[in-house]
Amino acid sequence: MALGRVGLGRTMAGGGKIRLLPLIAATYFMVSGGPYGLEDILGMAGYGWALVLLVVVPVVWSLPTSLMVGELASAIPMEGGYYCWVRRALGRFWGFQEAWLSLAASVFDMAIYPVIFVLYLGRIEPAWTAGYRGTLWALAVVVLCMVWNLWGARAVGEGSVGMFCLLLSPFVVLTAVGVWKGLVGGRGLGTMAVLGVPRTGADFAGAVSVTLWNYMGWDNASTVAQEVEQPQKNYPRAMLAAVGLVAVTYVLPLAAMAMAGIPAERFSTGAWTDAARELVGPWLALCVVLGGTINGFGMFNALVMSYTRVPYALAEEGMLPKVVAKTNARGVPWVSVVLCSVGWALALRLSFERLISIDLVLYGGALVLEFVALVVLRVKEPGLARPFKVPGGVWGAVGMGVGPVALIAFALWAARGERVAGLPSLGFAAIVAAAGPVVYFVARGMRKGRLAATPSVMR
Repeated sequence: MALGRVGLGRTMAGGGKIRLLPLIAATYFMVSGGPYGLEDILGMAGYGWALVLLVVVPVVWSLPTSLMVGELASAIPMEGGYYCWVRRALGRFWGFQEAWLSLAASVFDMAIYPVIFVLYLGRIEPAWTAGYRGTLWALAVVVLCMVWNLWGARAVGEGSVGMFCLLLSPFVVLTAVGVWKGLVGGRGLGTMAVLGVPRTGADFAGAVSVTLWNYMGWDNASTVAQEVEQPQKNYPRAMLAAVGLVAVTYVLPLAAMAMAGIPAERFSTGAWTDAARELVGPWLALCVVLGGTINGFGMFNALVMSYTRVPYALAEEGMLPKVVAKTNARGVPWVSVVLCSVGWALALRLSFERLISIDLVLYGGALVLEFVALVVLRVKEPGLARPFKVPGGVWGAVGMGVGPVALIAFALWAARGERVAGLPSLGFAAIVAAAGPVVYFVARGMRKGRLAATPSVMR
């Protein structure tokens, strides 16, 4: 099958390419952004089950997904990432559905992160974010991240390294103090018995969904493949390193809080600040709050880089107007960056915060297509150069998708009672997904119209 012109021979020069360490940091922010958000898992399931989930889910969900991304990104290092993989394996229609599902999910996902920034900023001084000021701060995050992204993928990646260090510094202190209080402060290892205490009113299914949401997004870094230095080598390394980093930075702080004897019932969104104040003092609580602003900003900034390469790839294929594929002197698809940023800014006021079920339907559908592409390409193109390869042949590729698909199915079953806009949230997400084929045929018709209007000598 012809590959079209998506990123072929294009070098994103000018802005420089992302090296391994910045790629790891950017991937970390695309998936995690630190321990913020884990409070709900702990509050729902208690320490024991929360830690089990945070250890098991990376093995069943994150590792297979990262191995799949490592193989496909190294074998097909094209701008647009997962869109290009699915298109090559399954054709233009399914490639478009992959792009549609990912971009639709971004509408519900991206509005969360500026809001997180504002929520934590308001904990420093509530007057700063009162009334319309909160919306202005959220818009400022969108605009600043848009401008930052216009400087190139390398600038985003290197900025992610700095934000990673700042974000986790308070948790290094908090974790160390929690362990010290458990071991030296008279409690001893016996405090770990809290792991076996069942959580009153536990919501295990909800905890699974939140855990999946916190481990979601491993394929996002693939869309900037041509802006990565030595993608064939660095993608597999970055995926595996990021899986380990995310798991460690989730598990260790929670285990430390268990050792410190802080009851799971006290954990809800924002509880890290209270734990820091109790165990260390107001200065660490302030640092944790500042880290929360970095969490929102850093995740939004890295995901702008990821999502905006998908419309660029669609425009290169003629499925969107050619203007969307325009790049600046640094190789950044600036029209796509601006258009997507405007769309996300308009979604800031939507009351869709943390509708995990919608995210899981849309993102889960896209992820399933990627695993299907992994298997189909093994069969269709056995001779494709694969610098990194999932072991086990075709059946090994099939096996990679079993755990993630099973977890997605469980999460969807668990979310069957949620509602949004008067509809079941799964039904709402299904309607959004079902619009994809309609949009595809409209886009294809417009593409044919543009080709018909173009003189043959110009095609």
